[in-house]
Amino acid sequence: MSTKDPSQWGRVDESGAVYVRIGDDERLVGEYPDATPEEALAYFVRKYHDLEGQVSLLEQRARGGAPASDLAKAVAHLAETVEHANAVGDLASLSARLEAIRAKVGELTAEQSEAAKAALEHAVAERTSIVEAAEAIARRDLSNVQWRQVTAEMDELFARWQRHQADGPRVPRAVADELWKRFRDARHTVESARKAYFAQLDSTHKEARAAKQALIARAEALASKGPDGIPAYRSLLDEWKRAGRAGKKVDDQLWERFKAAGDALYAAKSAIVAKENEEYSANLEAKLALLDEAETILRVTDRRQARELLQSVQARWERIGKVPRDSVRTVEDRLRKVEAHVRALDEEHWERSNPARRERSEGFAGQLQDAIAKLEAELAEAEASGDTRRIEEARTALETRKAWLDAVKGS
Repeated sequence: MSTKDPSQWGRVDESGAVYVRIGDDERLVGEYPDATPEEALAYFVRKYHDLEGQVSLLEQRARGGAPASDLAKAVAHLAETVEHANAVGDLASLSARLEAIRAKVGELTAEQSEAAKAALEHAVAERTSIVEAAEAIARRDLSNVQWRQVTAEMDELFARWQRHQADGPRVPRAVADELWKRFRDARHTVESARKAYFAQLDSTHKEARAAKQALIARAEALASKGPDGIPAYRSLLDEWKRAGRAGKKVDDQLWERFKAAGDALYAAKSAIVAKENEEYSANLEAKLALLDEAETILRVTDRRQARELLQSVQARWERIGKVPRDSVRTVEDRLRKVEAHVRALDEEHWERSNPARRERSEGFAGQLQDAIAKLEAELAEAEASGDTRRIEEARTALETRKAWLDAVKGS
């Protein structure tokens, strides 16, 4: 409506009454006393503009996809207001615009209904997925799981449920109650298994703790035996390994006490060993010098001479006495090597002088010599005939028998 010509939509009579025109009709909208006709008309035109602004705002909300139910209420209220409005302006056009919005509301209602239905289906599917994930956890072998991980998984599912319940679409009560019952039952199954596991674990820990405390008492009682208590302590250590776990913190504390009891025994042993090492260090020097002499026997090939030299070394070795423990194996290994050399000389002599062996060797050597003579004759015959296959076979057999004969003679 043009604000420059308000008389197009209304008039003011001589008494100051203001009328609005609607088509061919008009109706009284009010009075504005003590004012000029222009002022009176302008007052009611402003009321019209207020209504027009409300209609424009409603059109924007409709274009923006506002909730259809809210729009329908607003249209009905504003249509009633426009119909009886005390304003001057194109009220008919406002009514027509409101009817257009009402038609749009019908379209939005259908669209939003479909969207709400889809959103509800998605919400039910999402909440169902949370339930199924919880039920999958409840179906696991809960006697053999990592409870820290399982608890974290269930807590996350519960948090998802709460977020969905607070922020997601409203799920019908019957559906929501059924899903919650399933979720609650799954949580109860998992929680019951968790409590049972930790109750059993607590019982096991108590038994292990009692067993290990008894082992500590027995280990500490070995202190008076010193190094002689070490074998018994090792047996206790085997029992300790079989006693099971008492919980990490408690286990660490108990182990420190048990280990301290063993450390005392080994410390006593170390002190004795240190004292022995100091006492036996001179013996070690003597045996090392004797070993240098003994190792010259390795170059002796006469068994009688080697035996006499070894016996002299062994006699002096025993007279020298003990050496420090950490050197025992080193010096003993060096002496064993010399003894092995002398023993090998004896065994070689025995093998060579054994009558039965010599008889077998000489008999076998004779057989080989006869075979060699026969093969030489066969080779000569084959060469004369030019038969390459027979020549090759005879040569191979002849070489083999000669090698055997050399080996028999060498032994």
